[in-house]
Amino acid sequence: MKGVWLEDLTWPEAKVRFDRDDVVVIPVAAASRAHGRYLPLGTDALIARALGQRLIERLPIVVAPVVGFGVQPAHESHAGSQHLRRETFRQVLRELVGGFRAQGVKRIALLDVGASIEEPPGDWGDALVLRVGSMGAPAEALIERLDDESASECETSIILALAPRSVRPVPSAGPGDPGQATAFKGERLMSAWVDDVAITLKAKWPSLGE
Repeated sequence: MKGVWLEDLTWPEAKVRFDRDDVVVIPVAAASRAHGRYLPLGTDALIARALGQRLIERLPIVVAPVVGFGVQPAHESHAGSQHLRRETFRQVLRELVGGFRAQGVKRIALLDVGASIEEPPGDWGDALVLRVGSMGAPAEALIERLDDESASECETSIILALAPRSVRPVPSAGPGDPGQATAFKGERLMSAWVDDVAITLKAKWPSLGE
């Protein structure tokens, strides 16, 4: 059986999934954060949604709606960038995780896209925290400019693969220059990330998918 988006279920259908101990994945990705001059503010959320879709096509998991805020004060001076205070963010995740546990969910994973989660995993009990970005050697070899800047070549390549019309053709030699990024790299990166997440989920819960 394949996975499903939680928002597509009725509540009785969700209860069936929870009662049979399905893994619930909660994507966390800023829906409005600056990514250089090339990429839309919703880049992280777009990537999170695409990752969630690919994961439910591979694993019998339940993917919750994307949590669209994180703790990223470094970007607050950029128009449109929104983030929560650290304690507010931690409380939001505590309540989300606690709410699922109260409904009987035992296996929970937080899927962090774009470094939105700064706190240690222990802050949410035994919930698994998956930090997207550990690409592995095959994918890493595709990237000429590995860096931690917003609108990096990595992110630009992925958006070229997912939503090419959203990449602005602004000339620059800086990080994320679309001249270095390609949709081919983006597809390979997404595949590598999905592989990494799936492997980690199965390592945590070996019965997943059986």
